[in-house]
Amino acid sequence: MKKNFSSIIVVASILLILGFLFVTMMPSWSADENKKVTEFSTSRALDHIKAIAKQPHYVGTQNHEVVANYIIKELQKLGLQTTVQEGFTLSDWGNLVKSKNIMCRIKGTEGGKALLLLSHYDSAPHSFSHGASDDASGVATILEGVRAFLNAKTKHQNDIIILFTDAEELGLNGAALFITEHQWAKEVGLVLNFEARGSSGPSYMLMETNKGNAGLVKEFAKAGAEYPVSNSLMYSIYKMLPNDTDLTVFREQGNIQGFNFAFIDSHFNYHTAQDDVAHLDKSTLKHQGSYLMPLLNYFSNANLDNTAATEDYVYFTIPFSFISYPFAWVLPMTLIAVGLLIILVFLGKAKKMLKLNEIMKGFFPFLGALIFTGLITYYGWKALLWINPQYNDLLNGFTYNGHDYIAAFVFLSLSICFFFYQIASKPKVTMNHYVIPLLFWIVLNGFLANSLPGAGFLIIPVYFGLVAFAVFVFSQRSNWIVNLICGIPALLIIAPFIQMFPVGLGLKVLFGSAILTVLTFTLLLPIFGAFTKKGSWSLMLFIIAIVFLVKAQYNSGYEHGKAKSNSLVYLYNADTNKANWVTYDTNLDSWSKGYLGENPKQAKTWNDLKLFSKYQSEFTYAAEAPNKGIAKPTITFLQDSVVGFKKYLKIKITPNRKVNRYDIFADEIMTFFNFKANGAIPLGQKGTELERNGKKLLSYYVVNNEPLVLQFTLNRSTVLDMDVMESSFDLMTNPIFAMNHREDWMMPTPFVLNDAVVIRQKIKPTPKVVAPVVSPVVNPKLVQPVIAKDSLQVKQNGL
Repeated sequence: MKKNFSSIIVVASILLILGFLFVTMMPSWSADENKKVTEFSTSRALDHIKAIAKQPHYVGTQNHEVVANYIIKELQKLGLQTTVQEGFTLSDWGNLVKSKNIMCRIKGTEGGKALLLLSHYDSAPHSFSHGASDDASGVATILEGVRAFLNAKTKHQNDIIILFTDAEELGLNGAALFITEHQWAKEVGLVLNFEARGSSGPSYMLMETNKGNAGLVKEFAKAGAEYPVSNSLMYSIYKMLPNDTDLTVFREQGNIQGFNFAFIDSHFNYHTAQDDVAHLDKSTLKHQGSYLMPLLNYFSNANLDNTAATEDYVYFTIPFSFISYPFAWVLPMTLIAVGLLIILVFLGKAKKMLKLNEIMKGFFPFLGALIFTGLITYYGWKALLWINPQYNDLLNGFTYNGHDYIAAFVFLSLSICFFFYQIASKPKVTMNHYVIPLLFWIVLNGFLANSLPGAGFLIIPVYFGLVAFAVFVFSQRSNWIVNLICGIPALLIIAPFIQMFPVGLGLKVLFGSAILTVLTFTLLLPIFGAFTKKGSWSLMLFIIAIVFLVKAQYNSGYEHGKAKSNSLVYLYNADTNKANWVTYDTNLDSWSKGYLGENPKQAKTWNDLKLFSKYQSEFTYAAEAPNKGIAKPTITFLQDSVVGFKKYLKIKITPNRKVNRYDIFADEIMTFFNFKANGAIPLGQKGTELERNGKKLLSYYVVNNEPLVLQFTLNRSTVLDMDVMESSFDLMTNPIFAMNHREDWMMPTPFVLNDAVVIRQKIKPTPKVVAPVVSPVVNPKLVQPVIAKDSLQVKQNGL
């Protein structure tokens, strides 16, 4: 077959393989799907989401109670006896809240460890998030899955605990309350946790364990999930990073392991007002159900002790398959690959198929493509941020046109690869130049075997590359069909990472995807190197990259459903009696300028007490605001005594308006002992001294306007220097402000205290107001009546 025809067939085949890969990652939803009562129905699960996500339902709101009552009633409809657990917890994040967990238990036929189904029902505060994906989708998946399980009358040995936690968004407080104070926590053998960090895309399985994952890997494989999407590289990276799901609390505080199932695409909707039913991908919801049902059926009857292990396994997925092997194999497999490459090179030289000087020439196109691609994509993204400063408005780092940028950078990387191999590598020496990429991949796997063994599965495509190389050496010719077949594992295993990295970590890592594209290209060099018109392919791919860049630029603005985030806070300093508008925005829009003006001042002064933000956001601009006379909290010192060398304090802060949050700060030189907040001690606290970073002591999320009571001990010589920031999340609805509504292409910025009315003041006793004494006219006959009348008048005026 002529080379130009074979190249077209090869490219078409690669596109078909990639299409098959991404289409089969997750099930496809249709409105007329099967709705048997014994099977999971995405439509029925969607009905739950519509009910739960009608309104924002963060902790402390009336809608939060509405959602809790809805869940309880739905469990009762299934014939399940529901219980509620309430109590204060102070998380190791420094977040205090009174959580309300909802739970029930389905008894099994035997008395082993229980399987726990887990999801949280609160939505994110501050940003008007409806919480459809995060995490009404998890609640709905469990409600619908349990309904189908019960209707199927499935026999099960293990008890099944259903737990819907509260206050996950605030600091995993509901999970902490359950694991530290509920008897059932001691009986849990495995957790299945359903979460979301976006609103579409495949759901990734991620394990959490304190020891080895071998037991979890083997048991997951036996459960037979139809659309598994996971790999041990994610597992290794996850163990190195700070984690923030409810399952983390189970692992850290209860040594209970389990599985997370979470989807991450359309990350720009995460924790925003766009986390609603309209933006939730129905196929993604179905994918969650496709995990739950087989795992529920299997683990409700499995010996959950089998999930415990000390050994770690490498694992990865390809369509409809879950493949695993021990970490211990990674290094031997790498060493064997080195040996095979050396043998094949010597054989090739002996047969005069390979020449050392040609092999060494392979460094130029390989390193040239790798370095040039890395530089142009890294600085290319910097240039795009300069051209489009509005991209900084989205704190999560993934823009609405993000997938266009991924496509553009991938095609640009491929164009660069074809260009370098056009000028430095002819088809007849392709297999000579293939030695360098093979050597690089083997060395890379050797490094990963030591530092990141979860990536050990990346040696698999290398072995298939060695097979293609061996066929060339022994047959003395390169066969494009063999090369294509041997390239399939590289496409199936590596290609998903090219998309997943920028989706999960933000477009700032686009250069990483570009470099991975180059490495994949070089691993497939027996295929692409045989193309006779690499220059034409390079030009065509470059044009496609430009088309995607133009498309991305055309769609770089905002519109309804793809909104710009903005922020505004009314901040009143009670100590100076001055108020200001402040914002976190770097790019002000018409709405925020309506309060901050065209030339607001820098807000560095207002960042001395740093509020928590996921992305370390600070106030950027400020402008004077009218003093609205907001009612300040009452601060009462219930105890202030000295015994020996210690000072004992108990301080009560009572709101005089409807509030949602208190942030407490203290001078960093102060050392606190025996610290309690509303009777709760810090989770995981060791010893009597309070561990903290910076000035912040805690954030208290208020339910039912309950006061905050702090109790602690100081050294006698310590000077009390503490501040409180009292916040209500009602700036947009508070009648004394009469705020302008945002335009429909705007939304509140997530991950920060936003749309809030904040009072800042020093913590010191609130002065008592003493009514003035009115002296009566001295008249013996009228003394008593006058005193009575004047006294009543004074009291009336005082009120």
